[in-house]
Amino acid sequence: MDNRAGEMAVFVATAESGGFSAAGRKLGLSPSAVSKLVARMEDRLGTPLLVRSTRTLQLTAEGALYLERARRILADIDEADRMVAAGAGILPRGRLRISASVAFGEHCLLPLMPTFLRLHPHVELDISLTDAVIDLVDERTDIAIRTGPLRDSTLMARKLLETRRVIVASPPYLEARGIPRIPHDLAGHNCLRFNFRRSLDEWPFRDPSSGETYTLPITGNAFGNNGVILRQLALGGLGLTRLGAFHVAADIAAGRLVPVLETFNTDDIERIHAVYVGHEHLAARIRTFVDFLAETIKKSDRP
Repeated sequence: MDNRAGEMAVFVATAESGGFSAAGRKLGLSPSAVSKLVARMEDRLGTPLLVRSTRTLQLTAEGALYLERARRILADIDEADRMVAAGAGILPRGRLRISASVAFGEHCLLPLMPTFLRLHPHVELDISLTDAVIDLVDERTDIAIRTGPLRDSTLMARKLLETRRVIVASPPYLEARGIPRIPHDLAGHNCLRFNFRRSLDEWPFRDPSSGETYTLPITGNAFGNNGVILRQLALGGLGLTRLGAFHVAADIAAGRLVPVLETFNTDDIERIHAVYVGHEHLAARIRTFVDFLAETIKKSDRP
């Protein structure tokens, strides 16, 4: 691929300095190299840009027009470089596209955003909440918050949170239907479940005496595609649901939801990561946001 921007820079230097020798000194090239580059441009364009004499160079009409346009193009390139360099430099700026699950967004992400924007007012946040696993490149997303095992090894990841899952229900529901004492008691309960494809119609448990884990089928009359829906249904007294502890910690502390079957909880840790397309020169807005989120969530001591 030819370097037309480089050729333009040589032509502009030649026209402004009035000669091949002066342009060569400015660019660190020999006069013959400058002359050959300009001649190659003229051959490609099919028209002379300069009228050569023994002492001076004069622009043709086409050369004057080309000089004007070339200056504008080179100025645009310089401006583009400055804008991108500013985005990758010390001061974070520009639009930051973030995707997170609905539950994480509601309970962890959104409450922190006013503080982040006060600290970094030149960043524009563009947030989408979905429990779907998106392709960052296809969706033009800078950062995605992912729960569970990471499958895409091409992405960089920063751990934000470790959480366990708990089975909870509202006090009115438990008063009406009874508290399940062992996992098999769930056969007589309404269990609220996720409806997306990777969800299973069973919950895992651990035998407290042997330590072995197993799963039991569950049934219920309500589904949801995110934890916010299931939490609201549980708060409304519809049934039991199994959610990340960070999602229901405030409800448990306030007595709005009650954890059950904790003796049989597998206590498996679920990790939540911020993932992003890695690069040696990561844009400041991405690096700053990931650092802010990781440090702020860590200080909040979420379960």
